Amino acid sequence: MEFNAQQIAALLGGKVIGNHNALVSDVAPIEKADAHHLAFITDEKYLPFLSSTKAGVVLVSKGLVTDGISGLGENQAAILVDNARGAMGQLLQLVSKAMNPSKKGIEQPCFISEGVAIPEDAYVGAFAYIGKNVRLGKGVQIYPNTYIGDNVTIGDNTILYAGVKIYAHCIIGANCILHAGAIIGADGFGFEPDAQGVNQKIPQIGNVIIEDDVEIGANTTVDRAMMGSTIIHKNVKIDNLVQVAHNVEIGESTILCAQVGIAGSSKIGKHCILAGQVGVAGHIEIVDNCIIGAQTGVSGSIRKAGTYMGSPAIDASIWRRAIVRFKQSGKQ
Repeated sequence: MEFNAQQIAALLGGKVIGNHNALVSDVAPIEKADAHHLAFITDEKYLPFLSSTKAGVVLVSKGLVTDGISGLGENQAAILVDNARGAMGQLLQLVSKAMNPSKKGIEQPCFISEGVAIPEDAYVGAFAYIGKNVRLGKGVQIYPNTYIGDNVTIGDNTILYAGVKIYAHCIIGANCILHAGAIIGADGFGFEPDAQGVNQKIPQIGNVIIEDDVEIGANTTVDRAMMGSTIIHKNVKIDNLVQVAHNVEIGESTILCAQVGIAGSSKIGKHCILAGQVGVAGHIEIVDNCIIGAQTGVSGSIRKAGTYMGSPAIDASIWRRAIVRFKQSGKQ
């Protein structure tokens, strides 16, 4: 489908500069775009591309071009919006829905326990397994080879992609997305040596609660609690290959990037960002609004909002100065 610049601007509440009738039918990075592509700019380092790009339409964050826009060809257009990346996200959501419409119906072979009600607008893919007393919300999408254990609850419009495994008694909210291979509710890592030094398993009898609007990446594991619940609060976004241990609590709208590992019974606050390969020790707390830099090791509680780096984690400004000193000492 083709859209012109004026139609896109009307959808996004933006202002067109240049050719209102410039047509696009696809999206691409600005440095690789052709005439039929829509591109976007959110960083001033990409502004020089405005005079060289072949993109038919470019979304530009208005704060970057307070002196105006120049360099566009006669068949090109720029659309000024408050946040070009966010605006592009809106458009991609519409494109994604068009390209990947919701499925309906039950594919065979699959196994659905007796008495489990499948909503009319839900989808159950081939080789899926749905255990006893499972409750499914409206519009749920269960892709092939998914396992849902006994007494699991899944909210409206949640998507479980291929190979997701949800152990018994877990609760998944509405509008969640669990990507391929995610495992929810595996046993927490709990052992205690006996008098002979043999590690004895401590039964993990709790569950996992995932609230609404959570997205969990491929091959990420969220362990069930020893007692009580491991809790992922609403709007949390978790990347691929993340480990969340038993009895952990992740606050609302927090982001966990790839290869983060959080040990048991730790609590992460709201609106935090844990960058790639951050490690968090067990039984500690990180307050709201913290940013933890990549490969940081958090060995103790963080009680003040801010940015932290290093291992053990310290204030990022102190860490940067220390790194400069380390480099200087190596030259002596």
